[in-house]
Amino acid sequence: MLRTHTCGELSAKTVKETATLCGWVHRRRDHGGLIFIDLRDRYGFTQVVIDPDHGDAFLLAEKVRPEWVLQITGTVRKRLEGAAREDNPTGEIEVLVDDVKVLNESKTPPFEIDQEKEVGEELRLQYRYLDLRRERMQRNLKLRHNVCRIVREYFHAQHFLEVETPILIKGTPEGSREYLVPSRLYHGNFYVLPQSPQQLKQLLMVAGVDRYVQIPRCFRDEDQRGDRQPEFTQFELEMSFVEQNDVIDIMEGCFLKLTKELRPDLKIQKEPFPRITFKEAMEKYGSDKPDLRFGLECTNVTELVHGCGFKVFADVVEKKGIVYAMNVPGAAKFSRKDIDELTEIARNHGAGGLAYIVVKSDELQSPIVKFLGDAAQAIVKETGAKPGDTIFFAAGEFPDALTPLGEVRKECARRLNMIDESVWSYLWVVDFPMFEKSKETGAVGAVHHPFTRPHPDDVEVFAKDPLSARANAYDLVLNGVEVGGGSMRIHERDLQKKVFDVLQITDEDAERRFGHLLKAFEYGAPPHGGIAMGLDRVCMLFAGEPNIREVIAFPKDQKAKDLMLGAPSPMPEEQIAELGIRFIEEE
Repeated sequence: MLRTHTCGELSAKTVKETATLCGWVHRRRDHGGLIFIDLRDRYGFTQVVIDPDHGDAFLLAEKVRPEWVLQITGTVRKRLEGAAREDNPTGEIEVLVDDVKVLNESKTPPFEIDQEKEVGEELRLQYRYLDLRRERMQRNLKLRHNVCRIVREYFHAQHFLEVETPILIKGTPEGSREYLVPSRLYHGNFYVLPQSPQQLKQLLMVAGVDRYVQIPRCFRDEDQRGDRQPEFTQFELEMSFVEQNDVIDIMEGCFLKLTKELRPDLKIQKEPFPRITFKEAMEKYGSDKPDLRFGLECTNVTELVHGCGFKVFADVVEKKGIVYAMNVPGAAKFSRKDIDELTEIARNHGAGGLAYIVVKSDELQSPIVKFLGDAAQAIVKETGAKPGDTIFFAAGEFPDALTPLGEVRKECARRLNMIDESVWSYLWVVDFPMFEKSKETGAVGAVHHPFTRPHPDDVEVFAKDPLSARANAYDLVLNGVEVGGGSMRIHERDLQKKVFDVLQITDEDAERRFGHLLKAFEYGAPPHGGIAMGLDRVCMLFAGEPNIREVIAFPKDQKAKDLMLGAPSPMPEEQIAELGIRFIEEE
């Protein structure tokens, strides 16, 4: 080894010992008679001191600059009285250097590595190997490692087997666009990169694995937006001979362990985690992933506005739609600008506008009050509004009409400082709709995936009235963010066919796409279910980062480009020809 200790290892117990350290120059301070260098590696920082009595070492230390790689040898000593750094594990000591070797020099980095200054993401991703040297990014890498370690330890103790599934698989479109990999040996044929190991883990249940776990890579060739990445990581499980509660309980135990080990500074709002239905979540909070760290529940006022003079509400009720109101205590202090910004949020999420009533001590202020008539006071009473509050409204078809109000709810809580950041609120949302109708085509599609089992109470009716059917599906939500979800699976071929019929997947198409799974169902497939969590998103939340790119070592940017490696990139024509591929030039 080129070193006897790491830069985070020395302490008062090692005083007077000779130590050899290797690392990067984090900071260099020339105090005239003495040169101080903070030497950094993955484990921490150690202050080293070079004095003029060590002539060659001192002359060399005068030349070194940030990010040079050094090897130093010297004697560990206690720092002077008052110079100790309690915030650093090595803060009690320093190393008086006898010898310095430059293992490599460094150009001046394009951004400062020793400080947490704002740096453009494009530049950071271009020089990701330098960005990862920063303390924040090193901390995130360590946290991600510990999340994976705890997950593996937990599921090992629960008798799960970690089984790797292949990356090159057959294309079986289930919703998201897949990445295609052309075959060199079989021209005109393709592998795809898996969106998830969904069918493979079900086949492992048929194989008798019983309890499967994996931390797999997944791929989706989708337009990039928000926090999505073309390649991402899940941790997931599948279990045989279980019911929904068994899967939920196992995963809940994992998150309790993760939270208590990695974020002991936080309080979990409620144990065991609350469970509410999709319908209840939408009606109360306007979201299928509500943040329960604050109240602001919605109230059904459909009957109160029936036949009222406000045409928007009256027309919605006439068409069998819904009208909901949300009272926000203290929101009467919102300015006109605040109301306009909340209205824009509602519009961005599908609303035509945002109706509201400001409750004053002597009057109700709103452009709609005069049209509501007696219904206005009835709404105030029903929502429990008091002077100083503001009531916001949603109107339309369930559940879409409630989504804008749910977004306004979150923004109001943020602006009014209602969110206790020291509390984490976990929540299970269950009984999702099994099917949904496309707004563009009108076609019926699966909300989760076509292998999701119908709710036990809806098995007999889903084929006749698919849009009313519930799925035996469940999502885990943390502070208003969906971290993952799963379902009980179909394990009978005849039930799977009924689902395919609703989705208008013909027998021929089903055989072409899913024949391997349907065949397996004929050989004693056990009842099974599972769940998958977005590892990147979980790490983001645990690290308190604003996006998942901060917890991925080498992410793509928001246009799915690798700025460091320069991918995607052209390939040599002869290599393309080997694959039997010819490009058609765009007109």
